[in-house]
Amino acid sequence: MEEDEHFLAVARYVERNAQRAGLVARAGEWQWGSLWGRCHNASEPEIHLSDWPLPVPTGWPDWVNSAEDEKQLSDLRTSVQRGRPYGRAGWQQAVAKQLGLESAYGRLGRPRRFARA
Repeated sequence: MEEDEHFLAVARYVERNAQRAGLVARAGEWQWGSLWGRCHNASEPEIHLSDWPLPVPTGWPDWVNSAEDEKQLSDLRTSVQRGRPYGRAGWQQAVAKQLGLESAYGRLGRPRRFARA
């Protein structure tokens, strides 16, 4: 994923999973999630993640708990399902080419069968 607002969208998506699934009212209440450690100032979090490439924004827990934009959510899910890089269109194409992921932008399923002449 691109290390800008796209990274934050992915981090938010992950930290919001328990809330989206209806397991908790607020994402920070899920004690097995990374947001719980941030919300409770845990010095030794149960889940140790690597440092983020960006600073955690001010008001992060409130943003995580607010409803997601449907287009962003759809784009993110498509990226995951198709194995596509997640970021701006030009960045996606460059990274897909660099990593040999051009097929992630093709049609789904088997190639069409052509009638023989």
